[in-house]
Amino acid sequence: MEARAIAKTLRVSPIKARLVVDLIRGKDVNVALNILNNMNKKPARLTKKVLDSAVANAVNNNGAKAEELYVKEARVDAGPVMKRHMFDSRSHIGHNDKRTSHIVITVASK
Repeated sequence: MEARAIAKTLRVSPIKARLVVDLIRGKDVNVALNILNNMNKKPARLTKKVLDSAVANAVNNNGAKAEELYVKEARVDAGPVMKRHMFDSRSHIGHNDKRTSHIVITVASK
């Protein structure tokens, strides 16, 4: 029995978010929540919301028990890039790309 939650177009770089998501992949939900609660990073707060949503989907829609769930799949995909330009030295145009992420978390019962 699986349940999934997706958060799209989050204003955090995919590279930074993958560092956080790699820590919880394959772990029990309670252990993953403890890891995310003790991290002081923006991707950890966003990932915790997605994990809570996936657990709520499993409990409400599939009737699973929250204690028996583990993180089956956790991945971060690149979202659309907001491209911003700024003036650079010697009349050049510099780039300031604002990257976004899609966080996908799937939980399953053991």
